[in-house]
Amino acid sequence: MLKEFKEFITGGNVVEFAVAVIMAGAIGAVVMGFVNNIIMPIVGHFAGGSDFSQLKIILDEATVDATGKAVAENAIMWGSWVNTIVNLIIVGFVMFMIVKAYNKAKKPAADAPPAGPSDNDLLMEIRDALKK
Repeated sequence: MLKEFKEFITGGNVVEFAVAVIMAGAIGAVVMGFVNNIIMPIVGHFAGGSDFSQLKIILDEATVDATGKAVAENAIMWGSWVNTIVNLIIVGFVMFMIVKAYNKAKKPAADAPPAGPSDNDLLMEIRDALKK
């Protein structure tokens, strides 16, 4: 079993998978930065000038209890959730484009059209025709 595990770990598929996971994490971070720092401020501007990621429905206000301890507010952060959905759509599109380009590059080249007769074949046909 140890030998099989060693073959599995040293195989090309595991290395390719590891690279794919690392690249996906990097792409995810880039897209998250793009959405949070570029796209959502534009959306927020057109949604009334607010920070879209801070939009929420407050269920319970932040208060101070009888002992003097602060009680945090309880809120549904729907603006942050919308940011996550936009991230998902953009990451999905980027991954789609990467897979599409990979499949296009991986596609085998079209077979060359069958070659016609060589010059020697044509000359032999002419010679045989002249003999008749």
